[in-house]
Amino acid sequence: MSQTQQIQAIRNKTGSLLALAAVSAIVSAACVAIPMFVIRPFRPQGARELETALAVRHAGPWLAGVCVAVVLLAIFLLWKTARIGTRIGLICLLLLTFAGAVLTQVNIFEKMFHPYDSPSFEGADEAKVDSDDKVLAVTVGQEARAYPIRTMGYHHIVNDTVGGVPIAVTYCTLCHTGLVWSRVVDGKLLHFRLAGINNGNALLRDEQTSSIWQQSTGEAIFGPLKGQQLKLVRSDELTFALWKSEQPHGQVLKADPLYAAEYDPKDWEKHVEKTPTVVNTTRSGIAPHQLMLGVTVAGQSKAYPIESILAAKLIQDRVGDQPLIVVLGRDGASIRVFEGALESRHLTFAQGTGDQTLTDIDTGSLWNFQGCAIEGSLAGRCLAEIDAHKDYWFDWMNHHPESAVFKN
Repeated sequence: MSQTQQIQAIRNKTGSLLALAAVSAIVSAACVAIPMFVIRPFRPQGARELETALAVRHAGPWLAGVCVAVVLLAIFLLWKTARIGTRIGLICLLLLTFAGAVLTQVNIFEKMFHPYDSPSFEGADEAKVDSDDKVLAVTVGQEARAYPIRTMGYHHIVNDTVGGVPIAVTYCTLCHTGLVWSRVVDGKLLHFRLAGINNGNALLRDEQTSSIWQQSTGEAIFGPLKGQQLKLVRSDELTFALWKSEQPHGQVLKADPLYAAEYDPKDWEKHVEKTPTVVNTTRSGIAPHQLMLGVTVAGQSKAYPIESILAAKLIQDRVGDQPLIVVLGRDGASIRVFEGALESRHLTFAQGTGDQTLTDIDTGSLWNFQGCAIEGSLAGRCLAEIDAHKDYWFDWMNHHPESAVFKN
């Protein structure tokens, strides 16, 4: 081989290795850029692009690691013969590739909203929570706990165990959804982290399988557990004063002193209502931030405008074949939903007087806000509570496209 051919061969080898290093740097950067661009607030996410972005983020750490190894190999093979300009270029490519590899290990959403990994609690009498602040209330067996919404709105997730049941208490302020899910799937105990956002609703990731779960539905939308469904744990969104009156010995989630200054202000709803939404609700004729109480019974869903509930105080209705009542508490803010029948006997209710929430016209029995008769022939009997949660219309419509809407 002539000297000219040797020089050309070296140049070809150098060019190929530089090109490979450049491609590796681009791939490493893309492992960060694609998920950040797709999985971000206030932009619509299509199912296919979201799945692609989640796949890139899932593969990012090892893929970016391979890219770093490729650039290091290129530097090893070229360093001795490379010119100063080529060496500088290789170092720049290594820095870019390495930065991508490091950033693929970072959960940017947990940098914005720090997790509450070791939640602590205090007694209801000790808790520094305003009486009109809302809490997400959970009772399992004899154990009752309250999770203040303004605390949950920052952390989004608290992994806890109540009454021996492992639960994930979740709250998404952008869509106003507070839901509690069991952390056990097919016998496996999961621990959840905040993973991003999908069309205005939070995404969760379990550490055990790296599956991604939709907060509003509890469905796994990506990963080994895709298609699995978390089991809903009953909860109520109540004012702290009402919850405390019902559970004077209950436990309240304490604020994390490291991040309490960043918690949502008391008027957080007014701020959220001004944020853009990405689900088009124009055809429904309902504003995207119309606050609803969503109910699903036997696969059929219905949304009740909160303003209608506050005005009526008591709504008797049906969802499918199920009669139900939507009841406003004496605090004028807390809401519960009960079956409107007791052992197949349909009851007609009216607003109670004094400290009683309800009276049924059929027997004249008086009922409290827990759905239990405390006076009359049905005393001691209780109505079955129906799961219901608040949700902005854009999110409820997005996940329940066939939902009916209550009209006065």
